[in-house]
Amino acid sequence: MTTQKRSKNSIVLETMIQQGGSVFMKYHLSLLAIATVLAGHVQAAPATNSAPQPTAIVDTIPSPIDKPYLGVINLNVDAIDTHRGIFRVTETLPVQTGPLTLLYPEWLPGHHSPSGPIEMLAGLVVIAHNQVIPWQRDPVDVYAFHLNIPEGVTQITAEYQYLSPTAQNQGRIQSTPEMANLQWNTLALYPAGYFTRQIQFQATVTYPTGWKTASALEIKGLTPDGQSPNIIQYQPTDLDTLIDSPVMAGRYTHTETLAPGVRLNLIADKPEDMAITDKQLAAHRNLITQAVKLYGAQHYSHYDFLLALSDKLGGIGLEHHQSSEDGEGPDYFTKWDKSAVGRDLLAHEYNHSWNGKFRRPADLWTPDYRTPMRDSLLWVYEGQTQFWGYVLAARSGLWQQKDALEALALVAATYDNRAGRRWRPVEDTTNDPIISQRRPKAWLSWQRSEDYYSEGQLIWLDVDSLLRQQTHGKHSLDDFAKAFFGMRDRDWGQLTYNFDDVVKTLNDIMPYDWASFFNHRLNERSTHAPLDWIARGGYQLVYKDEATDWIKGVESARHATDLSFSLGLTASDKGKISGVMWDSPAFNAGLTVGSELVAVDEHAFSADLLKTAIKNAKSTKTPIKLLVKQDDNYREVSIPYYEGLRYPHLEKIGKGDSSLEALLAPKA
Repeated sequence: MTTQKRSKNSIVLETMIQQGGSVFMKYHLSLLAIATVLAGHVQAAPATNSAPQPTAIVDTIPSPIDKPYLGVINLNVDAIDTHRGIFRVTETLPVQTGPLTLLYPEWLPGHHSPSGPIEMLAGLVVIAHNQVIPWQRDPVDVYAFHLNIPEGVTQITAEYQYLSPTAQNQGRIQSTPEMANLQWNTLALYPAGYFTRQIQFQATVTYPTGWKTASALEIKGLTPDGQSPNIIQYQPTDLDTLIDSPVMAGRYTHTETLAPGVRLNLIADKPEDMAITDKQLAAHRNLITQAVKLYGAQHYSHYDFLLALSDKLGGIGLEHHQSSEDGEGPDYFTKWDKSAVGRDLLAHEYNHSWNGKFRRPADLWTPDYRTPMRDSLLWVYEGQTQFWGYVLAARSGLWQQKDALEALALVAATYDNRAGRRWRPVEDTTNDPIISQRRPKAWLSWQRSEDYYSEGQLIWLDVDSLLRQQTHGKHSLDDFAKAFFGMRDRDWGQLTYNFDDVVKTLNDIMPYDWASFFNHRLNERSTHAPLDWIARGGYQLVYKDEATDWIKGVESARHATDLSFSLGLTASDKGKISGVMWDSPAFNAGLTVGSELVAVDEHAFSADLLKTAIKNAKSTKTPIKLLVKQDDNYREVSIPYYEGLRYPHLEKIGKGDSSLEALLAPKA
């Protein structure tokens, strides 16, 4: 045993502890006195300890300048190896003698974060005059590759592969034997030192024989149908437009025209999955009609929905100026009447052509894909888009009004019961794309996530209801949409805005202290969500023991049982816990995400059995007994919860039409 000489202060402290609390009471020791005793016992570092100084970080990557690059970059992609998801790239760049830095896109539009999959770029070799030019990765910015171009070299060729995920734990699946999703940000390297809108690219792709493609990119030339190799050459365009114009390609495709210049492109695992009925087609056409009536202007020369119907390709919903990448299950059309869950996706992404792509927060817009994004206004970019996604889904017929009301009830209850709002304001969640990039969280209700989406939606519902109430129905958020997003018809550039622009536009519609209105809801901590719109709209939020059809649809889609508002947990059909509400009965019983419910009241777990136990406990006042497995450990848990099943509903107050129903009604 090692012994150490003790200081006088440590002996005094030890004596006080041994004598118990009475010593502290007798001498009325303050916290400051105790801290002084402890501080005296801290050992100072000897002056002879090593103490380094930082190595200077020298940034040699040139900042972007708004001037044209030397010439057109040719990007050739071999996309034939769809079984393994390997995309082979040959990129030819005009260059000049001296240092050159090539960048891989890092900060991605629509992702709002530094999420470029640099780890999937492999095999990089740079060649000029049949000689390899060495590259060196930047020691700080791993997305940057430094080269020194020799005298006399005017063109280099970079060869590499993009190795897309082959399993879900690697990332989103982008290629299957039936279809592929080409995202140019994963395939292109670009020279540093230029605004990306000033760098011209000529893209050419070789696809599997017989496949067809859909993209907002204009085609310059292509191989005739059925011939091999299946090559498409796209029109030259700037890098911003290229990256904003992904491709969906597949063995089974079908295209419908929704409006002049607007196409619904279907890519499916099986041809029968694309059987769209007249009623379904009419709803999608109405989406375009209602959006144009809402905004008044269109910010694209043409628009392409790239809708993948697959349970093999990874799900997606990603906005672009003249297109959107949309992923739904293979039964999107074939089981249309079973559930409306998810049918707001196209409405949401289409809205982004106005909100997010044309009008973009000034601190979010960047001149290249290396400059960091700042996400402070995502409650407008995503929050109001979430608002209009629901509204236009209802107005178009993609949803029935009942679907929208039930979906809104779930959103309202979810965020009203989100414990994390007590410490983290919704404005801070706009940092979440950068902080966590949608990684799973152990305690979502306490940590919060990208809450600016749906709580932003609730804030805009408050705005709409206040406008309708104060102006006696004369004005609504429709007026804001047309004023803020509906100018400059067919302009598909970017027009930036800031917080003051939002406030000014609202004040032009109805004078009010909108700055304080938003500050209260965005930056202050609170115990409840912004739900004034419910009462103003003629409804009240209530909880019943029967789930809405919407919640049943969500449970079916996720193969889970949602007991968030009663026991405080969500579990899969097999009992695996996927969510635990902070401070809920389940939380207080020590349950965690990843644990498994094995038995309920000494019977093998089933969702119905657990619901029955919750119902019975309400009358018997007997705790609910669960057998829980966590890793290799089993334990019995007794939960004293007696309030029964609770599911949120919006219940109408009074009779006649309400302002909430007016919001959801189609525009004439």
